[in-house]
Amino acid sequence: MKISTNNSNFKNRLISLPLFLLMLYATVSTAQIKDYSELISKKADMIEQKVIDWRHDIHQNPELGNREFRTAALIAKHLESLGIEVQTEVGVTGVVGILKGDKPGPVVALRADMDALPVEEKNDLPFASKVKTTYNGNETYVMHACGHDGHVAILMGVAEILTGMKSELRGTVKFIFQPAEEGAPKGEEGGAYLMTKEGVLENPKVDVIFGLHMDALTEVGQITYKPAGIMASVNDMKITVKGIPAHGSSPWSGIDPIVISAQIINNLQTIVSRNVTLTDNAAVVTIGAINGGNRSNIIPEQVEMLGTIRTLTDEDETFVLKRIREIVEHTAKAGGATATVEMPYSMRFPVTFNDEELTEMMLPTLEKSAGKENVTLISAITGAEDFSYFAQKVPGLYFFVGAATKGADLKTVGDHHTPQFFMDDSSFKTGVKTMCNLVFDYMELKSQ
Repeated sequence: MKISTNNSNFKNRLISLPLFLLMLYATVSTAQIKDYSELISKKADMIEQKVIDWRHDIHQNPELGNREFRTAALIAKHLESLGIEVQTEVGVTGVVGILKGDKPGPVVALRADMDALPVEEKNDLPFASKVKTTYNGNETYVMHACGHDGHVAILMGVAEILTGMKSELRGTVKFIFQPAEEGAPKGEEGGAYLMTKEGVLENPKVDVIFGLHMDALTEVGQITYKPAGIMASVNDMKITVKGIPAHGSSPWSGIDPIVISAQIINNLQTIVSRNVTLTDNAAVVTIGAINGGNRSNIIPEQVEMLGTIRTLTDEDETFVLKRIREIVEHTAKAGGATATVEMPYSMRFPVTFNDEELTEMMLPTLEKSAGKENVTLISAITGAEDFSYFAQKVPGLYFFVGAATKGADLKTVGDHHTPQFFMDDSSFKTGVKTMCNLVFDYMELKSQ
């Protein structure tokens, strides 16, 4: 029987056949991917109180960057008790655990940062920090004011769950407990930069890395994410303005570096308001400290300022740094003074970039971990993270987990890096479940 190729029904069937086969393959492939989320959820329920207790203990005993000795010892002891291969003193005080599953597959890294901040806690909590130490030569209180204590506790819980499911793991998990995310002390290397420099992503070679951050301004049970650039690059800076000292009663006999510093601060604000294309990307130039003089009637010789710069693209970073130098140097010269700019002064993090293909692939995992209605796409933020150094080397996915008490007024809750920073104890279970699910789902998908 002759079949006419002009027959439209035949054409439709012919065209749809490849699509049908593709859909059939996808259905079969999906069916072969084992879902461990229900079991993981039950295990997360079982160890929730342990995670909370770990977090309380770490919160009550905070340590600054590259000084996380007690925290590292706590982590190492726990990992060793699980039978995980442990490496210590990685990147100064970092701890790395390696868990080899019973089945072959990719190497998945999970990262948690460990360091606290030089902040005095002002929360009325039974486990509030009262710790004091020395920072930059000055005595200071110490507080986990950014949630790193929760990150550590979550990853300790994830390690316990995954060890108990080792027979089902299709690959290897590398647990990276990282020091000095907030920056190493002046004159020291540290953080993700140093860990990558020392080869933390090698032996075994990491294929992909996942990281999370607790978010005190988002409700418990929520997850927020963004493909591509999710957090800004950061450079810190030190500006030194030198004038000519004089008696405060006769300022014309000298060159006042305080007045010139005030002009520099004002002029720097024009970079964001007049030079950066804000409809494309945000940027921040902030002076956070200014020091000069010690008496009301003495014009000092020198003023020092410290600041931070945030940008969302490499191009904007290059441009903003250039404009800062121009403005500082020329403003000082116009006033008869001299000025130098050190950028970066002690730290630089690149843009935190989420691999777009990986983000799309793992979005269903985020949605099943928290519920699709609780997962939200956000715009990039001007906070910064040195997770970016890991994500420069291997595909990475970084996301936020809500930590604010349900129903709380998000306009008045304690923000990150403040004495009132607060996380609800019920928030950590979402992080534990999500990290476990990411490991299993990634490994299952890559085994197809």
